[in-house]
Amino acid sequence: MTACAIEGGTTTGDDETAEPEPDPGDPAGAAGTGPAEGARAPGAVVAAAPAETVLPPFVLTADGAYGARLTAAPAPGPDTAWYAERWTLDGPEPYAVPLPTDQPEEAEAQVLPLADGRVLIRRRVAERHTFSLLYPTGPGTGELLLGAVERDALTLLPPSPDGVSAYALAVGEYSTELWRVAGGASGPEHIADLPGRCSGGVWLDRAGRLLALDREPAGGGPVKTVAVDLGRGAEMTPLLQIAPDSDDRLLLADPDSGLLLIRSDAPGHDRLGWGVLGSCLPVRFPECLRLPDRTVAPVAVQPGQMLMPESCAVALRIDGAAGSRLGLWRPSGRRLHQLAAPGGWLAGSGIWSRDGVLKLPYADGDTACAVALLEMPAEAEPACDGSGTQPSAAPMTPPVCTPVPLGQAPLVGRTAPD
Repeated sequence: MTACAIEGGTTTGDDETAEPEPDPGDPAGAAGTGPAEGARAPGAVVAAAPAETVLPPFVLTADGAYGARLTAAPAPGPDTAWYAERWTLDGPEPYAVPLPTDQPEEAEAQVLPLADGRVLIRRRVAERHTFSLLYPTGPGTGELLLGAVERDALTLLPPSPDGVSAYALAVGEYSTELWRVAGGASGPEHIADLPGRCSGGVWLDRAGRLLALDREPAGGGPVKTVAVDLGRGAEMTPLLQIAPDSDDRLLLADPDSGLLLIRSDAPGHDRLGWGVLGSCLPVRFPECLRLPDRTVAPVAVQPGQMLMPESCAVALRIDGAAGSRLGLWRPSGRRLHQLAAPGGWLAGSGIWSRDGVLKLPYADGDTACAVALLEMPAEAEPACDGSGTQPSAAPMTPPVCTPVPLGQAPLVGRTAPD
């Protein structure tokens, strides 16, 4: 994709606008009156009330087989006692396994599930960050200490698609340290010093080799996404530049289709857009994803849609004053479907199956571990423009900029799924 032009503007037609919020005074749209639109019978009740997410983040493995989070022990007293919990989601029924240790965890600890069912935990101990693997051992919890890193701040990246490795960033004033904290030969391993201040973290392939990071230059300047090739000594390559002075961040990527979900202020203010890795078409900023006074963030992209990025179903989290809602959208559909989120939806997490079923983990007051299943609502065919194409937003005059072809990124890791 040559990310130098912008398509956006105002769309027209009923299927190009976001569905309105339900009227609180309308019994048909009131919370708690029935399942969300497009929901399937999942074997677990889906609550229709919008969900407030106040718990620590819930993290899924790349394949969605396991999840992990910190949860509060039901103990009396003013202080919350936290412990790690692993969810198994690839069986006929989801179930949770508590992983408490001798001491309660701090709320700022981070957990990350691995493909073998163990859970990596990062703890802050004085000036060090320690890393351990937790696993169930009969009635107790086993713990394997991996080592420690002495840094002021260190943050885990999303789970690697290889299911074995785990990486972390330590951001300094002029550079960012990349660490492999699990999956190495012996304990935490310093991989590279990356120039600039890096954040984010999106995997571009299924081998765990190509990592996209949002990089701010050391001396200040616009944020641009770069690709880091872990197979070539953390070689860094420009990945996304929409306009010279715009902040362009990659939020989510699908390795199968190459669909990218992007946030940029190139249109004049922050907008959610999409593009295709390796395509010559410009980034598009659909008007239906622009919701005043609400924040829209992608949660999951449907995998397995080889050569068909426009047909990928995308789940989004919509946060506003009334709480969180679920958005379902396809680039080709030009319409955002807004649904009530399951009560207790865990930190906006979710994963699509290849056949288009969305799995949303949740834990409400009645259910400690459950998954709601939804499907993409049916859509009318959007009207074609004069060229016979079906863009997801009306075109606008692009800004003058220097293109950075995404096809030049080291995409050797992109292969067809098994």
